[in-house]
Amino acid sequence: MDFNFTDEQELLVESIKEYADRYWSDEQVKEMYRNHKPNQEAITAYREAGFVYMGLPEEVGGVPCDKTTLVLMCEKFHHYCGAVMSFQTEINSLMDIIDFGTPEQAALIMDVVQQENLIAACTSISEPGAGSDNNAMTCHTVKQPDGTYLLNGQKTWVTLGEHAVYSVVIAKDEDPSYENKNYSLWLVKNDLPGYSTGTLHKIGQEIVPFCDQFFDNVVLHEEDRIGPAGQGWKLLMKKFEFERVLVVAQALGQAQAAMDDAAAYASERIAFGKPIGNIAQIQQHLVEMEVILQNVRTMLYKVTWMLDQGESVRIEGSLLKYYACPKCVEVADRALKIYAALGYTDEVRVGRIWKDLRGYEMAGGTPEIMSYIAGRQLVKKYKK
Repeated sequence: MDFNFTDEQELLVESIKEYADRYWSDEQVKEMYRNHKPNQEAITAYREAGFVYMGLPEEVGGVPCDKTTLVLMCEKFHHYCGAVMSFQTEINSLMDIIDFGTPEQAALIMDVVQQENLIAACTSISEPGAGSDNNAMTCHTVKQPDGTYLLNGQKTWVTLGEHAVYSVVIAKDEDPSYENKNYSLWLVKNDLPGYSTGTLHKIGQEIVPFCDQFFDNVVLHEEDRIGPAGQGWKLLMKKFEFERVLVVAQALGQAQAAMDDAAAYASERIAFGKPIGNIAQIQQHLVEMEVILQNVRTMLYKVTWMLDQGESVRIEGSLLKYYACPKCVEVADRALKIYAALGYTDEVRVGRIWKDLRGYEMAGGTPEIMSYIAGRQLVKKYKK
């Protein structure tokens, strides 16, 4: 068993560190959070450096790599930047379009990617009445006599929805009823008549623009459909496992940033005539934090290794998400305790990281849903 990264992966990590040092200083990040979006300079530099092409097929102009490299990249971006890299979530939407769509759709979206000042795509799944219960979705299309389709409904918690050029929208075919399990994926241009958005304000991850999307008789054509009719949910399910892995990588990166800061502060802060890092209670916090980080990292890269081998991670991926995200919150919580009152101010970033990390518990599936998914599979696995 080899725990070392390749020379190419190490070079990638170095380039990420250089990028973060230049475009994600503490003051720059504070400004981004105040403005509720990353600055354009950081987005442009990310694209110019070629990071946006990582993991995409060579035939569309991408830079192919394994899942482990993508996860490493995601973790290190969030570690070195100490913030939510909102535009990194674009990779999921791009992969859906390229993997499931037509060559024409892939070429269309890559043309947008190459325009360095634009966010190419977002994914629209959740609805106000349909989160974990996907059958409760009511967003749907109805075919018209002229062969077009009318899209109606609302999506919510859409990351980058107000900024992306396209949305990958999942909608029921013809009938919005609970019983209908036929879904299709659609590539929707976000400037079509009948499309509108509403900003959602959050208590954490303020740098990530979330929105509601409203579709009021938006006209679509057959060539806008991604993949076969009625198979949209099955297509998305193929990517959910990796999406959750990326969520954990983001959480781990930010939790590591909180650890870095708290451990350094414990050596600098003097109380009772000595650094607080000499106090047993502070050391206990650091020990617990390090144990969590090592456990999460080990689980994370085992799952990515399994994905690279083509193995199913339905159990392991759900267990990873169930364990890792709440534990990363605990790391930030302990970091905040080490800082004490200072950690509750915006003078340091651990409080902001703590708020950000709470969002990862819900992203891609709550701990309760992960427990449900893993629990069912474990019963089957150990059934005699």
